[in-house]
Amino acid sequence: MRTALTIAGSDSSGGAGIQADIKTMITNGVYAMSAITALTAQNTMGVTGIMEVTPDFLGEQLDNIFTDIYPDAVKIGMVSNSDLIKKIAEKLKEYDAKNIVVDPVMVATSGSKLISDEAIATLKEYLLPMALVLTPNIPEAEVLSGMTIQSADDMIEAARVISETYHCAVLCKGGHQLNDANDLLYRNGSYQWFHGKRIENPNTHGTGCTLSSAIASNLAKGFDLDISVERAKAYISGALSAMLDLGNGSGPMNHGFNLTGTFIETAKEVQK
Repeated sequence: MRTALTIAGSDSSGGAGIQADIKTMITNGVYAMSAITALTAQNTMGVTGIMEVTPDFLGEQLDNIFTDIYPDAVKIGMVSNSDLIKKIAEKLKEYDAKNIVVDPVMVATSGSKLISDEAIATLKEYLLPMALVLTPNIPEAEVLSGMTIQSADDMIEAARVISETYHCAVLCKGGHQLNDANDLLYRNGSYQWFHGKRIENPNTHGTGCTLSSAIASNLAKGFDLDISVERAKAYISGALSAMLDLGNGSGPMNHGFNLTGTFIETAKEVQK
């Protein structure tokens, strides 16, 4: 079995972060491991508390993973502390990590910044150049490119700037009223659009985490980047189309929409 590692924060409500990553990895056929950067107290309505781990403890988690079950791919989610970012980069370099997918979580859907300018600068210097692919949304692509993105052509130009700056592939995600559900993959001077159909589901908590983890899972299984993105988009479309409706806010997707077998049956189904 192929293996994948997620380095991210814990979401106590299970819809995003480490929990979404592990669900995604399992349902995409890889063995999932995690190094937790922070604990959060949150639900579908928002975050009420964050408790970060120390850089040394994060490093210890990564040492234990890489020296025992070496991951075939690594997904990195939200890391808000410069020292934690440096520790991740140090360990990934030390162990020559492969297939690194970075979801550069910096800006919320509302446009609010989620991490400090110092952490963004550290992310740019230490971690982004190590990635095989970055998966920014429109506001994050604006931060990384220094551009305002208002059209499909702007997405292409911003992705080019980011790709050439950090020497990696860039999956610029549509949405935010621009190219909704259509994502742009730019690498090596060329680009490809991945078209999707908008799914009218207000429960989208954890979509970014899920997409990047699905890409990492498929890379771990040996698919090339184009096919990994295509498969990841199909997976997230299925998870959204399942129309799970939990909680009082922006709820989670159904990561297990495609699970079948004896062990997911309900008591009523068994009694039939």
